[in-house]
Amino acid sequence: MYVERPFAGLACAWQRTTTRPVTGRVVPDGCTDVMWSTSGRLFVAGPDTRAHLSEGEPGTLHGIRFGPGAGPAAFGVPGHVLRDQRVPLAELWGPTARLEDELAGADDPCAVLADAALRRLRESPPDPVADAVAAAVPTSSVAGLAEDLGLSVRQLHRRSLAAFGYGPKVLHRVLRFDRAVGLARRGVPFAEVAHRTGYADQAHLSREVRELAGVPLGQLIRP
Repeated sequence: MYVERPFAGLACAWQRTTTRPVTGRVVPDGCTDVMWSTSGRLFVAGPDTRAHLSEGEPGTLHGIRFGPGAGPAAFGVPGHVLRDQRVPLAELWGPTARLEDELAGADDPCAVLADAALRRLRESPPDPVADAVAAAVPTSSVAGLAEDLGLSVRQLHRRSLAAFGYGPKVLHRVLRFDRAVGLARRGVPFAEVAHRTGYADQAHLSREVRELAGVPLGQLIRP
């Protein structure tokens, strides 16, 4: 069972509980996560450009999710360093034994993770242009967006790599895909999904989903 809940300052907190080993498909969404399992693993999932098959062990996995552009600031490394990676949190924050002890004794491990992450964000805030880039990239050309932000195209690309893990064109592709998947999960017909999210047609949507998720859209959203 997988559930999400809102958490101020983050995209969400979430929890997944399984009673047997499962394999899950994690697809790109522009976000980064910190996860702690009841077996003791504490790690980071970087920004993805492709689907990852995740081997889930029995038990509960607790996670917090940073919105696009926020996580790398909390981790203290450029986003592209974490792209398509799964990294022990201790490699980024140093020794985490104290945090792991807090998590093991907590009634709400997600709140413990969130408190630690938000402290890091207060100490090292995200790039102030990140929100503007994420909001504008679906409808703006790279050159137009750079001009609106008072940056050169090269500066925009460099700051996007650091904040998101990839440049504006890939960010646009990932965020469009994520929005399309969200609409499809809510039952919107695929042709309408393609139209509402800016794909040329349903065939274009299908090709992008296969490239980013590795499976057809219908299979991806199947419960």
